[in-house]
Amino acid sequence: MTTQALPVARWRLHRRLYDWMMQWAHSPHSQAALFLLAFAESSVFPIPPDALLIALVLGAPARWLLLAGVCTVGSVLGGIAGYGIGRFLMDTVGMRVIDFYHARHYYEQVMVWYRQYDYWIVFTAAFTPIPYKVFTIASGAFHMNLAGFTLVSVIGRGARFFLVAGLLRLFGEPVRRFIDRYFDWLALAFVVLLVGGFALLRYAR
Repeated sequence: MTTQALPVARWRLHRRLYDWMMQWAHSPHSQAALFLLAFAESSVFPIPPDALLIALVLGAPARWLLLAGVCTVGSVLGGIAGYGIGRFLMDTVGMRVIDFYHARHYYEQVMVWYRQYDYWIVFTAAFTPIPYKVFTIASGAFHMNLAGFTLVSVIGRGARFFLVAGLLRLFGEPVRRFIDRYFDWLALAFVVLLVGGFALLRYAR
């Protein structure tokens, strides 16, 4: 396979996985599928569970709190599993996962970010499109405090999934198109504003 063919093949794999995931939106086991996909995405699965969450909330708006909660719990537990991979299986499993996603450069950068930002960087990865799985594995490899890791993961993942589900509950299909188009920028802007707010409070003191 040529170098140019690699991105195309990877895109096709991601597309097939995305289509397979979205088939669960019409299954009677869709809630269980959402939990399992959110769990797997936090350590190994490449497709974020947001797409399935969006489809399920649009199909049953009254269940948005339950669905966001299921997605959050699954993702956080999956993050703890990723933490375990990094803590106990870094050399055998962790690096293979990171290399599979060509994310070694992320991992090397994460080492620098951890020294500078500690729990903040885990929260940022939990909320934004930054690859969360790299940070869950790295958190275990760097022996981050598990209770602190779990707490920031709950806050970050919960803020993300409840925000998406809540907006869909309020505005429906129009906000889905808006989220699809601008979610990455909205998430990054939220983190910038949040960090800026804490910086201002610290400066004011």
